[in-house]
Amino acid sequence: MRDFTDLLAYKRAFVLAMMVFEMTKLFPKEEKYSLTDQIRRCSRSVCAQIAEAYRKRCYPKHFMSKLSDGDAENSETQVWLNFSFACQYIDRENYRELYDMSLEVGKLIGNMMRNPQKFGVSPQNK
Repeated sequence: MRDFTDLLAYKRAFVLAMMVFEMTKLFPKEEKYSLTDQIRRCSRSVCAQIAEAYRKRCYPKHFMSKLSDGDAENSETQVWLNFSFACQYIDRENYRELYDMSLEVGKLIGNMMRNPQKFGVSPQNK
């Protein structure tokens, strides 16, 4: 693995963040500084937290902390997807696709947390 962009969790989170970006272009203007901004920021933050965790892998506690933060941002993305659907800004099919992608990202982050050694975290430094 060359860098964080090779991580499957990062790749999936990036695709999700880009899909959220495209979806929110259609949101009403009055949501620009609330829902639109919130869901874009948290979905992008998942990618950033995964990247930071990978760079911090020589410090196991930092690695886990950054992944935990990324998982929390992913959960926040799910909350804003729920609001987007409830406000009828997205249809059921798009909601389901994005929500399922977010669940997959969460599972991938969880896998990284359960198996840090697979990502270059030294077991003796835990």
